[in-house]
Amino acid sequence: MATGSSPWQSAAAADAPGGGDPGLAPGGHGSFASSHPGRSPGELVELGGLPQVLWPDHCVQGSRGAELATQLDPARIEALLRKGTDPGIDSYSGFFDNGQRRSTGLCDYLRGRGVDEVLLLGLATDYCVKATALDARRLGFRACLIEDGCAGVELRPGDVAAAIGELREAGSPLCAAPTAGASGLRWRPRLSW
Repeated sequence: MATGSSPWQSAAAADAPGGGDPGLAPGGHGSFASSHPGRSPGELVELGGLPQVLWPDHCVQGSRGAELATQLDPARIEALLRKGTDPGIDSYSGFFDNGQRRSTGLCDYLRGRGVDEVLLLGLATDYCVKATALDARRLGFRACLIEDGCAGVELRPGDVAAAIGELREAGSPLCAAPTAGASGLRWRPRLSW
């Protein structure tokens, strides 16, 4: 693990409560149900040539939902990498957009700091966390899911369990959450849609 900011704080910055997701979607993003008149969150459409679940508006640039959690110490955050900024394609993974067409720069950032293991937590277990973990494994990182630091969407009953099973098959074990140490950071992600 690279030195500098704590792994807990770095991981927490990825999907913090209160909308700290570094994905800053432009208003009118194609993954938002509000961009498809007559459609509702949870429905499927095509976006960027790929199947797309429609979501409520979230993490919109310039909104409260795009702010980092107040529990994070900004002085300890080394970098914020953006995802979901192209309104024409969604970006579940922290590494790439859903079509694997554009990188977020996370892989190069981690490798440049000698990181070979990532600890994953946040929202949502069955979408963004899963996609990030699977990409991390494909890119050669050890990826460990901190299950008690995650919450899922569970559009269909069993989605979270299936996602965890898929991660285990890909070689991503479940890990206990590291202690917060001096940062005092303790939280459980919640979906409030």
